[in-house]
Amino acid sequence: MRTAQAPEYPLLTAAVAAVEVGVTPATIRKWVQLKHLRPAGRQGKAFLYRLEDVFAAERATRRRT
Repeated sequence: MRTAQAPEYPLLTAAVAAVEVGVTPATIRKWVQLKHLRPAGRQGKAFLYRLEDVFAAERATRRRT
């Protein structure tokens, strides 16, 4: 019997990830649309993101402005 293992990193909803990096959830969705960020999973209908990926997207978009 196989058991699901917890990921080594926390997965966050767009709302929680947005608070962590100081942007709006709409900004998280925009980064996904622009391919700066990819969801790492799903919980029901909500996409989940790795915090380190969200910080990387924030750094990448900040450099472009």
